[in-house]
This record gives sequence, C-alpha cells and structure tokens, in this order.
Amino acid sequence: MAKIKPFRGYRYSLKVGPLDRLVTPPYDVIDPVSQEEYYRKHPYNVIRLEYGKIYPGDTEENNRYTRAAACFKAWREDKVLVPENKPAFYFYEQEFSVQGRRVKRCGLICRVGLEPYEKGIVLPHEETLPRHKEDRLALLRACQANFSPIFGLYIDKERQVEEVLRRALTCGGQAGLREPDVEFEDEDGQVHRLWVITRPEVLKQVEELFVPQRIFIADGHHRYETALAYQKERREQEGFPAGERPYDYVMMTLVNLYDPGLVVLPTHRLIRNLKDLKEDFLFEGLKEHFNLEPFPLASDYSNFEEFLSKMREKGARGHTFGLYCGKGRLYFVTLREEGALLFFMPEGHSPAWKGLDVSVLHCLILERILGIGGAERAEEKYLTYTREEEGALRAVDGGEYQLAFFLNPTRVEQVKLVAEAGEKMPQKSTYFYPKLITGLVINSLEE
Repeated sequence: MAKIKPFRGYRYSLKVGPLDRLVTPPYDVIDPVSQEEYYRKHPYNVIRLEYGKIYPGDTEENNRYTRAAACFKAWREDKVLVPENKPAFYFYEQEFSVQGRRVKRCGLICRVGLEPYEKGIVLPHEETLPRHKEDRLALLRACQANFSPIFGLYIDKERQVEEVLRRALTCGGQAGLREPDVEFEDEDGQVHRLWVITRPEVLKQVEELFVPQRIFIADGHHRYETALAYQKERREQEGFPAGERPYDYVMMTLVNLYDPGLVVLPTHRLIRNLKDLKEDFLFEGLKEHFNLEPFPLASDYSNFEEFLSKMREKGARGHTFGLYCGKGRLYFVTLREEGALLFFMPEGHSPAWKGLDVSVLHCLILERILGIGGAERAEEKYLTYTREEEGALRAVDGGEYQLAFFLNPTRVEQVKLVAEAGEKMPQKSTYFYPKLITGLVINSLEE
C-alpha cells in the first residue's frame, strides 16, 4: 500500500564546515531569538532555507521565500550542497538522553508517495491550522524542495526493515556497523549518525517490505498537507501529466512503532485572555466530573518533579491532569467516573478518541467550562502550547497567562488506534522526542 523510493538527496559538502553549525531543529520550534542565533552560527546554516527572516521592506519580489530560493540555487551551484551520486536510502540514528537514560532511535529517510488521507495509506492523527500551511506552501512553491523530513511511523513488530538495513551496513559480516557517513553531536547533546545505502538489491528489498504498510504521521502534518496542495497545483498547471513526478513524493523519516527509542512526551496548555475568569466558577464546573486534590508546591518549584511523577502514577489508573492557578495553587484534577465520557463527550467519535486525555481536557474543561472551543483554538488567542514545565509555572506567576494545564503523554498505541479509526486528535496531542534535525538531507522536487 505505501510507496517509498530512494532518491539522490542533497547533503552539505564536508568542506563547508562542521554539521553542528549548519543544521537546526524544525521550523516550528524556532523562536525569533533562536532564529537569530542560527543566522550567526554560520553563513550556510540551513535556517536561511527553512525559516528565513522577515524584514520590514519585504516585497513580493524580495521576501523570505524568494531569498531562500536564491540561496538554495546558489548553494547548489557553488557545491555547498552536493547531490548523492546514486539514488539512496538513508539509515538515520539519533542518540539522546531522556528522563535520566540514554536512548537510541533509528529511522529510514526516503521519499514517500503522496496519498490523500481518505485512501487510508498515509494517516494523520492531529488537526492542523491554516496559517502554518500557507507559510509552508509559499516556501515549497519558491524552492521546490523539502528541507526537513516529515516524521512517519510504520508497524514492524519483527523489525524486518531495520534488520535488512543493518545487515547491509555490516562490515563484511563482522559484528557492528561500518563507520557512518555522517556523525556529529548537536547543541543539545544529541548524537546524529547517517549511513548512505545505495545497493540496488537492498533498496528493492526495503521497498517491497513497505508495500503492505500504512504510514502514520507522527510530526509534520502541516508539511504533508502542504505537499498534497502543491502536488495538486503542479498537476493542474501541467495538465495532469502521465507518469510520476518528483512532486508526487515527499521526504519522510520513517520510524518503527516498535523501536525501543520511540519516546512521546506531553505538550501542556496555557490559558490567557479570558475575561472575568473566576476560580470559584472554574472549580464548581470541575467538580461536576472531577476530583480536585491540592499539592503543596514549593515557592522555588523544587518539588514540581514530584508532582509530575505522582500525576503519571494517577494517570495510569484514569484521566488525570495538573492545574496551576498561580501563587503556589497547584492541583491534581482527576476524572471521577469513566462513564461520564459516554454521556458528555461529543458524538461521532470512536472510543479511542474519547479515551484520550487531551480529548477529555479539551471537551470537558476547555470547551464546557472555559468556553474555548474549536474556533477559539484555531484563533490562537486564548490557548498556547508549551513543553516547558517550570516555564509554564513562571508564565502564570508572572501574569502572562491565567492558568496552566499539565498532561501526561499520549501513548503511541493510542496514536495508532485514533488514526486507524480515521480521526484526528486535537492539535499538539503528541510530542515525539526528539525532533528530527533539519538540513541533514534535502529532497529536491526538480530532479
């Protein structure tokens, strides 16, 4: 069902400089301060392609998108970016620390055939927002390239794909893999390793292993939907040509659902701009379905990790959230009766969707009590997302936000069940950690 292909990816020439100064995280986690830092790091940093600056004097002829296209063209002409000699799959390993342990996660960087969601071959799990897609589409039109891969998941309990790739990388049958073609440590202490695989028999074998697969989008929904929109545009412009074109594919990094290094972290919610918000009203509304249990938060937040640990324990038994109202007022918010989901969650959704912590939070608390529904979330005026836990506490104490809601992580199996049911989770339901790096391999849609 899923169609994958090798490609001649563009990679930085080794003569340009150390890769840790040339790559960035994905655009959606880069704030203006970080953007400026990446600009200063190196004149060939990929930030100039993926997420260029906006200037007051920008015009239709000279803007962040046209400048990115000009850079991409010049860097290829000047051999800053060099194409692979042959079509390749890329075996990618990330080594990182999480919750006090060192972990490795591996993936396959390749082209994946674009399919509308309704075909059930590539499946989403989260809602998207129009504003972000407009930005990505403008960049794709200008540059005709994927600078960062979409993060996809596939199901391979026996880990056959990884076995084939690792076998292709062994040193003449000896134990261990051959030296990676690329290896570096980034600013966060993550180690990135990349092996280029070009042997035709291996490429064919991996392609065949994906024929019965479905792919679940873990991260990059906006970019995937942008790629679909761009494909439609190009087909219409070219009169729906016969045969395949490069724009019929998009670059992805595919990770096995059963990879031991697949880590999902939570994304928390910050509330602001609610007029006349009264805690008494909020607490009365919560008590209809939830139990509230105060937690004695230290003034320096030093015991907040203990709170999160207890929240995870409670979450293993039922739906539990954290609520911070400022000035040390921190609470566990636990759903009293699971039966409430049957009567008060919106109709037309599967049990898997209704059983998500984030669905319960959005439907029973944000919508029913605070009045933050789908339209308000899309407006991005009342709700902000964060992965910074202490930072969320400080933002409420500093008056920037009124409330913070803390969540436990969504389980990977829940992502699969919701996607298979043809549904989408609320936006920012998952945070697959760590993010994929941008600039390691680039997929040109002109070749």
